[in-house]
Amino acid sequence: MAIRTTVWGENVHEQENTVVQGLYPDGMHATIAGALNEHPSIKAVTATLQEPEHGLTVKRLAETDVLVWWGHAAHGDVDDAIVERVQQRVWEGMGLIVLHSGHFSKIFKRLMGTPCSLKWREAGERERIWVINRNHPIARGLPDHFELDMEEMYSEAFTVPEPMETVFISWFEGGEVFRSGLTYQRGAGKLFYFRPGHETYPTYHDANVCQVLRNAVEWAYNPAPAWTSIATAPNVPVESALEPLVEKGPKLHAAGEEGFR
Repeated sequence: MAIRTTVWGENVHEQENTVVQGLYPDGMHATIAGALNEHPSIKAVTATLQEPEHGLTVKRLAETDVLVWWGHAAHGDVDDAIVERVQQRVWEGMGLIVLHSGHFSKIFKRLMGTPCSLKWREAGERERIWVINRNHPIARGLPDHFELDMEEMYSEAFTVPEPMETVFISWFEGGEVFRSGLTYQRGAGKLFYFRPGHETYPTYHDANVCQVLRNAVEWAYNPAPAWTSIATAPNVPVESALEPLVEKGPKLHAAGEEGFR
């Protein structure tokens, strides 16, 4: 069965900037989806900010195994209700891959619970990406390191929680370093943050970057049924206890009453 993947793109710079239009004439989201579709087990489609419900309807998300997210100029334009919808699906087991400036997206900050801030410089610097976790599935098929001729610099401190695993570290021409590939789990969903991808550079045409994206989709895929009850907090009746139980002491809630949230 194919890994059903949705590539979400903000699709703003592609409409406004001629440099970005030249690099990604069909949109960055389309280029990323095209790279993913080179894998025989991935079926990628796209969604954008401008579509109704940002293209992330309940039906679309229910049919998405892995969501890839790229945003930059319009983080604040993403409806909070859609963010909560995506968060619920991640908790249920949908994989999430957040790219580049998506570190400031509402969904990433919500799932991290931290500022997700960093230092940056837009100077077309050479980036050397070191694979520091050689046996990680996301690093499959990569050399010990690879380089991008031009990228935006991101630098520590990156104010995110300590990750489960650090897969990549980047060095930049100006001397800075950055943790460029981080994995997390939130609820039943796996999450991967991957740093490269500034829109005025041809990053998503790079073979190694595309290999990382395909590997990440495979890694984030969870074949188990969605854990749809993960956010519920049921009041379990005394008579449903696994062992015989005699109710004792005062309580705040009547039988079957919902708890406080």
